[in-house]
Amino acid sequence: MRFFKTGPGEYGEGDEFLGLKVPQTRAVVRTVSKDFLLGEVPELLLSKWHEVRLCGLLILVAKFEKLATKRLMSDGEAIRRRDEIVEMYLEYAERANNWDLVDLSAPKILGGWLADCPSKEMRAYKQQVVDELARSENLWRQRMSMVCTWKTSHEGDPSWCLHYAEIHLHHQHDLMHKAVGWMLREMGKHCSLDLLRAFLRQHAHEMPRTTLRYAIEKMSEVERKEWMCYEGLS
Repeated sequence: MRFFKTGPGEYGEGDEFLGLKVPQTRAVVRTVSKDFLLGEVPELLLSKWHEVRLCGLLILVAKFEKLATKRLMSDGEAIRRRDEIVEMYLEYAERANNWDLVDLSAPKILGGWLADCPSKEMRAYKQQVVDELARSENLWRQRMSMVCTWKTSHEGDPSWCLHYAEIHLHHQHDLMHKAVGWMLREMGKHCSLDLLRAFLRQHAHEMPRTTLRYAIEKMSEVERKEWMCYEGLS
């Protein structure tokens, strides 16, 4: 509970734990996800127990990924059912109320949803949906909008990461500083290190030091030192 900052005034205040490790929860998901009805998932998401909510979120992940195989990506019924999972995920977004719950679900569900944009109109619609998360006042919705770009960057599209990194660049919370830097690092690794360098040249002087450190973590020691010498770091 100390690790997840559940004390008074901390970001996970009041959260309660059964004491299960993530592999134990994943084992439950593997056993039940195939036959677990989508309509039953909200009961898990509304639980007071952290691990039960995680179980519900991982069931959604498992169902989404089963419908997002290469064979089913363009299948109309699979698309409809994926959209249904995303709608449920967004409806109960605030139940993913700690960083691990967000990080284990948003990249696979929202990220997978964003990665499938067959038209400009569809892309514009999906960006509008995730922009609403980014502009909300809820920390966990905001983090969702950033870490979901893990998937799109891994698919070779840097634009989502750069868009939400710009939006969250001056966020006040350390959890968002880490998320932005992490996603920028992933974008540089899987899309273009030159794009990451270009973003840093534009913003390194104004971004939080934690964000910069995360973003350059995989660069050479010499280059990391050069970036950390930028003046005016916040």
